[in-house]
Amino acid sequence: MRRVLDILLRNFIQTGILTVTFSDGSSRRYIGQNPGDEAALEITTLKAEHAIALNPALSFGEEYMNGHVLPKNCSLRTLLHVLMQNLQNHTLVSNEIGAHLRQLMRLMQPLNSLRRSRRNVAHHYDLDGRLYSLFLDRDLQYSCAYFEREDMTLEEAQEAKKRHIAAKLCLERPGLEVLDIGCGWGGMALTLARDYGARVTGITLSVEQLSVARQRAEAAGLEDRVHFELMDYRTCKRHFDRIVSVGMFEHVGLKYYETFFLDIKRCLKPDGIALIHSIGRMDGPATTNPWIAKYIFPGGYSPALSEVFAVVEKTGLWVTDCEILRLHYARTIEEWYRRFSQNREKIRALYDDRFVRMFELYLLASEQAFRVQGHMNFQIQLTPDINAVPFTRDYMFSRKGG
Repeated sequence: MRRVLDILLRNFIQTGILTVTFSDGSSRRYIGQNPGDEAALEITTLKAEHAIALNPALSFGEEYMNGHVLPKNCSLRTLLHVLMQNLQNHTLVSNEIGAHLRQLMRLMQPLNSLRRSRRNVAHHYDLDGRLYSLFLDRDLQYSCAYFEREDMTLEEAQEAKKRHIAAKLCLERPGLEVLDIGCGWGGMALTLARDYGARVTGITLSVEQLSVARQRAEAAGLEDRVHFELMDYRTCKRHFDRIVSVGMFEHVGLKYYETFFLDIKRCLKPDGIALIHSIGRMDGPATTNPWIAKYIFPGGYSPALSEVFAVVEKTGLWVTDCEILRLHYARTIEEWYRRFSQNREKIRALYDDRFVRMFELYLLASEQAFRVQGHMNFQIQLTPDINAVPFTRDYMFSRKGG
């Protein structure tokens, strides 16, 4: 099986250099045709070699979690940079066959039913709340920040993200009714109520997030303006002036896109405005990495814009603005990882070494997805009414003061 792994690596490394030390102590240097960074790894067991040769996309992460794959004389970030750069620029099958395989795998994705969606959310968001407080900003924003300036702190960039989104929601009149789909720990909802005079209903499928969000609303004295509920967007029956959804669309699932946008239209008043903030892909439809799907975000999928717009066109909603945020999430996750590393021992005390390695791999792989692969963030503004938003985009910047 080592011979199979050797052949795979020789074909795979097209950029940079990767040195692999195998379980018997032997090593091999794989040199790509294109210049790039150099990294090295060690595989400590024969079983790990077999697993990676048979299913590298899943088993590399599993064996790293088990401590059987280790960076050698380099950081995990450098190792992932080399591996993911080659993954982006090289494929073991033809483009045509690869496209058919990706389409087949997308069709085979499990349906994010009401019950499955609740279970998927619990897998990641119902972890010990202390974990997230050890690497997120003070407002617990678990989505891409907006770095208006190079010298911004994470806290400042997350505040800037909320102001940017609020400006696109056109909250010029106090008392507007806002639905926050996937409200997380409540930071966006509380900001819209406190700083913009909105009346906000935040919905989530996470029991842990719901508890924290309600506590925060009470502590801020905003219970009369902000209400949080354990609810799936598909069961919401009310109508709203505005709808915002930040970092939730990645969990909808490809087969429910039309349902999602039709429900957005159904819940919006005739002159309402919605703002959807999501991870996306610039390089066309693809599939979710199997390790990410199994251990981090079951049921998750980051869409290509072509998949999103094709569905929105069927709903009768106007796309009145679309903005692409390119490297903002890479910088956000870089800061999350720095804080995670500073609190590594505290996080290990909450869980164990295997969990710490899993989460480190998740954060660094996600950062590299935005640096060397086709990942980005998009913000889409939607409305049923062509006249609902101002004639030019200037208002998005002039209204940021709140």
